[in-house]
Amino acid sequence: MIKTVLDDFPVPPSAKLLGWRLLDARPWEGWIKVGFDGRQEFCNPAGFIQGGILSAMLDDSMGPAVFVTSEGRFYTTTISLTVNFIAPAKPGPLTAEAQVIQIGKSVAFMQGKLIADNGTVLATASTTARLIEATRALAREMPLSAARSAAWR
Repeated sequence: MIKTVLDDFPVPPSAKLLGWRLLDARPWEGWIKVGFDGRQEFCNPAGFIQGGILSAMLDDSMGPAVFVTSEGRFYTTTISLTVNFIAPAKPGPLTAEAQVIQIGKSVAFMQGKLIADNGTVLATASTTARLIEATRALAREMPLSAARSAAWR
């Protein structure tokens, strides 16, 4: 896998909870692949991973796709998120693929899909997100020098 701006970026607590890990990236295509841990603790009474958790996984793949594609220049905040649940998600490894459709001056559009270990598509999503300069958005989360470094690679 190629080096991306996420390599030196601290994984946020919510992403750690989901088992977030970057598996592959093609920034020039606006595409990333992220792995997640579909933990038993995420299950509803029927034994499937709860839809809100699946939505969080999709959201936490599409935003980073913009960050990688913009080489760390833009951080995103979700404006709208639409998720379509296609098949029940059993506990186990899950993979999300996220694609940047368009980055404008202040808004980005992305799509994603969540896939089970056996190749079954579990959910698809589309999102619209506001673009914020990473140096501004991340200054609270990391030392300013690190935010600047991440934003201008």
